[in-house]
Amino acid sequence: MSKEQSYQNAASELLRLVGGKENVISAAHCATRLRLVLKDESKADVDGILKTELVKGQFATGGQFQIIIGSGTVDEVYKYFIQYADIKESTKNEVKKAADQKMNPLQKLVKMLADVFVPIIPALVASGLLMGLNNVLTAEGLFVSGKSLVEAYPNIADLASMINTVASAAYAFLPILVGFSATKMFGGNPYLGAVMGMIMVSGDLLNAYSYGTAITEGTVPVWHIGALTIEKVGYQGTVLPVVAAAAILAFIEKKLHKVVPEYLDNLLTPALSVLVTAFLTFTVVGGVMRTAGDWITNGILWLHDTLGVVGGFIFGFIYAPLTMTGMHHSLLPVDIQLIAAGGSFLFAIAACNNVAQGGATLAAMFCAKDKKMKSIAVSSGISALLGITEPAMFGVNLKMKYPFYAAMFGSAVGCAYVTLTNVQNISPGAAGIIGFVCIKSGGMLNYMIGILISLVVGFVVTMALSKHPKFKEV
Repeated sequence: MSKEQSYQNAASELLRLVGGKENVISAAHCATRLRLVLKDESKADVDGILKTELVKGQFATGGQFQIIIGSGTVDEVYKYFIQYADIKESTKNEVKKAADQKMNPLQKLVKMLADVFVPIIPALVASGLLMGLNNVLTAEGLFVSGKSLVEAYPNIADLASMINTVASAAYAFLPILVGFSATKMFGGNPYLGAVMGMIMVSGDLLNAYSYGTAITEGTVPVWHIGALTIEKVGYQGTVLPVVAAAAILAFIEKKLHKVVPEYLDNLLTPALSVLVTAFLTFTVVGGVMRTAGDWITNGILWLHDTLGVVGGFIFGFIYAPLTMTGMHHSLLPVDIQLIAAGGSFLFAIAACNNVAQGGATLAAMFCAKDKKMKSIAVSSGISALLGITEPAMFGVNLKMKYPFYAAMFGSAVGCAYVTLTNVQNISPGAAGIIGFVCIKSGGMLNYMIGILISLVVGFVVTMALSKHPKFKEV
């Protein structure tokens, strides 16, 4: 049999095995894979596909049914496949859009958040690793009794200070990165999105991390605009409010492009888009998010104080979704008040979640077939162990889905343990494997046991779920 005949036979057989041309919505190919969007993926005979000549593997993800054929061969098979299926040639982006239409609202939300964060993963990973290094240099008693490395060796103080400045920048100005990426994804001008992010962390606003103290002291600054009283509070470290602002900005900008005369478009559209978006953000988005945050805080306190270990389990299970939306920052006022009263339980909860995400991500490294995903999993997994979870959560676990579920369960089990043993922190810090320096001396061992439980459970459950046919991934 000639090569041409083998290509034809493979294309014909694959079309039959995926349910016939009536079941194919669109088709494209990349360097090694045939990418299909099927009306009903359950009609595809996966076992038969895997036994087909030239086929090296198959998986389904993000609404796409992908068949691995190989470089230099897939384009030849694709040529005959679209001919037999009687469909036009599609690009990868066109197939991606068709696949997106098959997703439910929750899947679309998760995909949207992942699409926003994937482009900024390198910045977040770099900052996370440097934050961990800074914590090692400045943590008291970690290597020298009663002293930090900086105190023991004053000549490295300036180096530590420089590392801290470099490490904190991406997270101090996170809304700028998110605003740029999200606005680009929504089809708006990403530079206007960056400007919106700058506005949300402007020095003229009260820093979001000081909001809890300002509420306690009654010193929250406000604008008085007509009958409105608007809080002048920033959005440092948040995700959902910035994404919402980016969506509003892109929507307004696109509408204005259609109605503003061309000769005024470059002048009026950017200014009006930013001004209207900023007004809506500070009057509507911020208020809604902070109200939601108050509800969550009250619910969390009730879970911990009333349900004990069960509450800790539930809290640990839902902490990752809270982090995903940025609402975990609403717990900051509670944490500050609890520390002032002698100790807070929130740090250990956050650490168990972070380490569980890291354990699941490192397990995903072994499960993923895509080399790029493996590379991202290594660096972002280590970052999560040090307390920075965004790269792991949005870049790996949410994209592959089952590591995220595993991390939620790992977090829940670890949080149940630290709640049972009443682990408390006496200061804020990096909630990860080196966070024990923030824990009351009597709880350090239980803290380490709790995060070890989270790490192991997150890792093991991810490996176990990866064996399930439903969770086959790149």
